[in-house]
Amino acid sequence: MKKTLLATACLALGALSQPALADLAVAIAGPMTGQYASAGDQIRRGAEMAIADINARGGVLGERLRLEVGDDACDPKQAVSVANTMVNRKIVFMHGHWCSSSTIPASEVYNEVDILMATVSTNPQVTERGLDNIFRIMGRDDQQGMVAGQYIAETFKGRKVAVVDDKSAYGKGLADEIAKAMTAAGMSPTLREAITAGEKDYSGLVTKLKAAGVEVIAYGGYHTEVALILRQAQAAGLQLTVMGGDTLTNSELVTAAGPAADNVLFTFSPDPRKNPEAAPVVEKFRAAKIEPEGYVLYAYAAFQLFEQAAKAAGSTDYDALERAMRNGSFNTVIGTLSFDAKGDQKAPGFVVYRWQGGQYDYAR
Repeated sequence: MKKTLLATACLALGALSQPALADLAVAIAGPMTGQYASAGDQIRRGAEMAIADINARGGVLGERLRLEVGDDACDPKQAVSVANTMVNRKIVFMHGHWCSSSTIPASEVYNEVDILMATVSTNPQVTERGLDNIFRIMGRDDQQGMVAGQYIAETFKGRKVAVVDDKSAYGKGLADEIAKAMTAAGMSPTLREAITAGEKDYSGLVTKLKAAGVEVIAYGGYHTEVALILRQAQAAGLQLTVMGGDTLTNSELVTAAGPAADNVLFTFSPDPRKNPEAAPVVEKFRAAKIEPEGYVLYAYAAFQLFEQAAKAAGSTDYDALERAMRNGSFNTVIGTLSFDAKGDQKAPGFVVYRWQGGQYDYAR
């Protein structure tokens, strides 16, 4: 018995004396709770799958990745709190924060302490402030606004169009860019309106739209408000077509708006699910009963970017990683990523989609 205990103690002591491989902390942040939580769930699912796959390959430079998750609920103050928490957890890479109004202040915190981040936030100010630590793996609102505005001017010529936003950094920025592109194409908005996100009654807006004879709204904001506006417009006998941005990829829009969702158009990057090189990963998600729509594959790609940059740099130190990301070209499930001096993609692209029967596909 004593020999058994002694042997067990020696084994335990031997295990403790071995140098342990520390986990490398990486993170995501976004709306994990609140009205936009479904987007946060997409980001989490993509990140978890990517990190599981990276760890199965042996990790990054021999270290396993450990995922930290921050919930900012798309609130700027909460985003700063999350960022400070992540600094204390000594993360080396952040994919976040989703809402531009959260990403902009949070990125200042990460920049102060040399933490790199990838983001899908589209407001131009995300990368226009001269920060070295931020890399955008999605296009910008001035790019998707131009595509949306030109599409509206060409497709809905002679019809009355209102431009509406939700007063957020993302929503107002996108709506302004759509209005600018419409005007440049020779179509002036009939109305320019703003709403407050999170309200339940948009009948005042619907009444204005109906009185002005508006048939189309160009919307800057998120899917939850679009669903309510569509339902309340339908109840008032107003059939609206909505053109929005990348946040309208969310299938909760269909659940909330019902058949009226078939009147929704939006801009988004070319669908990565159709990328042949992404097929094995897409199949893996679907085998796990996860449809990799919206931001799922973008989160997966963010950690592919980190993995490949660390390998190219031979280090996860900030300076080496930053140089590798800025100067490299990276193959991911969303396509090849390379960045300009601001941290924007060198070859972004937006196309127009339409919801139809609960699925979205390229608009015809």
